[in-house]
Amino acid sequence: MNQIHGTSRVCGLIGNPVEHTLSPAIHNYLAEQTGKDLVYVPFHVETGRLEDAVKGAFALNLLGLNITVPYKSEVIPFLSDIDPLAEKIGAVNTLVRTEEGFKGYNTDMPGLYRAMVLDGVKPEGEEVLILGAGGVARAVAMMLAQYGAAGITIINRSADKAEDLADEVNRAYGKNLARALALPDIGKLPDRKFLVIQATSVGMSPNVDACIVEDPAFYEKVATGYDLIFNPWETRFMKLCRAAGAEAFNGARMLLYQGIIAYELWTGTRIPEEMAGDTFEVMKKAMGGQNE
Repeated sequence: MNQIHGTSRVCGLIGNPVEHTLSPAIHNYLAEQTGKDLVYVPFHVETGRLEDAVKGAFALNLLGLNITVPYKSEVIPFLSDIDPLAEKIGAVNTLVRTEEGFKGYNTDMPGLYRAMVLDGVKPEGEEVLILGAGGVARAVAMMLAQYGAAGITIINRSADKAEDLADEVNRAYGKNLARALALPDIGKLPDRKFLVIQATSVGMSPNVDACIVEDPAFYEKVATGYDLIFNPWETRFMKLCRAAGAEAFNGARMLLYQGIIAYELWTGTRIPEEMAGDTFEVMKKAMGGQNE
């Protein structure tokens, strides 16, 4: 880890809780490798103290912050500016210092996009299925629209919630791009291959045997499956995708690249892929040495 000097800049994470974060491992390693006089620390911010925390961070000359649950939307009123993609998503996970205050960005979704591209998957022109209609699914849907997906089908137990999200995406981008499908109706999907993104918490540790869709016929329509969960390393969704002959990936590289993009925004330093790969190994070690 870098030595701390009087000239050292501070970045950090605001959330509740923050005790299990992997972000310090990512950012302090990047600072060391890029020779930046920067240190990254977690800040546990209690409920009701978020505005104080953001103002205090600016007053203390912090270079930037990450924002995690439950504050990704709640932080928006306390920003001096917001990036258009973050505004559409309605969630901010990265604050970058400006003269007026902090500008908010969402690096989660560009992080997912960069991870996909590295895995040889581009959403441009693709028909994509999203499992879930919550906050993560909303962010994914907006990202897919931004990056040129041909069509987005939002599949959810509650059809109303899926329809609301599809309508929101279509209004945001001014075209009829997204549609809703109730989970019991997945048998009505056309007989073709899809990029499928699992955006619910179903299957997350400790409930590792759970999966939002069990029907083997569904997985015959999966070309590539992304589960945004990374604990366990291989979810039941991923196992079912692979059993049907599809590629499957977890959310660990999304976590890596959201951190790298935030670091690039704070420092103006482009992180090469070789360093990103080394950082991924550091991150996995911090997770407890999980293997792909």
